[in-house]
Amino acid sequence: MADTPALMVRLSGLLFWFDESLQASLAAAGFAPLTRTQSVFLMCLAAGENRPSRLASQLGVSRQAISHIIGELSRRGLITLAVDPEDARGRIVEYSFEAQDLRRAAHRVVDGLERLLESRIGAEAAASLRAGLARDWGAPAVIEAAAGTKVP
Repeated sequence: MADTPALMVRLSGLLFWFDESLQASLAAAGFAPLTRTQSVFLMCLAAGENRPSRLASQLGVSRQAISHIIGELSRRGLITLAVDPEDARGRIVEYSFEAQDLRRAAHRVVDGLERLLESRIGAEAAASLRAGLARDWGAPAVIEAAAGTKVP
């Protein structure tokens, strides 16, 4: 086994570092806490994805789970649902008017975290990280597992 954690573990750790730093920064600014799922949902929304089905796909959760998240964030007054201008049967998710301060603060924090990460790992490494993560990784893969005894 390698001395360094697998890439999957490192990527998860980076997500957790960003979210925990974001959450701590927002709490220090007086904003109410969010769950990690709510936080990542709102970051996807801030990045421009606003259709529930695509948010579910981006987060790797079911439409039912997205409906639950939307319900929670709606009750907290952070988001609203509007009629989708491209499909009257559909809905789009938007930040509520009351959540604009939170949205702006989160953007400032995330920008600052990206600059901090760059200062810690170097500009070249940060650029390589961005480039690698921006590439299309293709469809999920099935890799043959080692032969052995299957657990019933």
